[in-house]
Amino acid sequence: MYDAPSLEKNVDQKATKIAAKDVQVYYGDTHAIKDVSVDLLANTVTAFIGPSGCGKSTFLRCLNRMNDTIDICRVQGDIRLDGEDIYDKRVDPVQLRAKVGMVFQKPNPFPKSIYDNVAYGPRIHGLARGKSELDEIVESALRRAALWGEVKDRLDAPGTGLSGGQQQRLCIARAVATAPEVLLMDEPCSALDPIATAQVEELIDELRENFSVVIVTHSMQQAARVSQKTAFFHLGNLVEYGDTTQIFTNPIDPRTESYITGRIG
Repeated sequence: MYDAPSLEKNVDQKATKIAAKDVQVYYGDTHAIKDVSVDLLANTVTAFIGPSGCGKSTFLRCLNRMNDTIDICRVQGDIRLDGEDIYDKRVDPVQLRAKVGMVFQKPNPFPKSIYDNVAYGPRIHGLARGKSELDEIVESALRRAALWGEVKDRLDAPGTGLSGGQQQRLCIARAVATAPEVLLMDEPCSALDPIATAQVEELIDELRENFSVVIVTHSMQQAARVSQKTAFFHLGNLVEYGDTTQIFTNPIDPRTESYITGRIG
């Protein structure tokens, strides 16, 4: 059983952004996540790794209450963003998701223009006081997603007409346009070619200057390249969490070592 204080002795001095304690997730009678406790740090890329079906995406979706949309799903335990309980009945999930943005496995731009894809969130959350302010937000988000130079002359073109890698960066721009504090990414490169993957990985490294990033990845090489912290999940348990270098070179739990070396998974 993972216990945050004992395993994470060398926590660096960055503040905790999201604190999860004793989190359980059930799909009907199936106990999918078991007793997960972890502190996710500010301005840090944290990678969730583990075999398929181990619970890493399920736990990721707890962090912005995406599991609320699944009727048979129950979440128990305590998850706090900057000390505030995100499952408090007074918390509006829509407002929470403006603070905790999400990018999915398959690029899913809206069937709208490039401009309207990015402007959608700021519009519904009332973040702009007029067209010029909205223009600034859209440009800033596209720049952060390293896409502005490629699309600035065709903002009225449909987002669905972009290449796969551009579509995923558009989805990242859409997520950062609401000025979130945390960015969740569920295998954001699995549908992309190697060049587009490299562009998104480079972008993830830049984004951590302004956001806390949590990425689920099936690629251990990607986790090693982009993250500073790594959490290894297995059969619904958080087995080990620590500095990425330590997890990959000197894991504490034999199950982690078995996964890293390819004996399980």
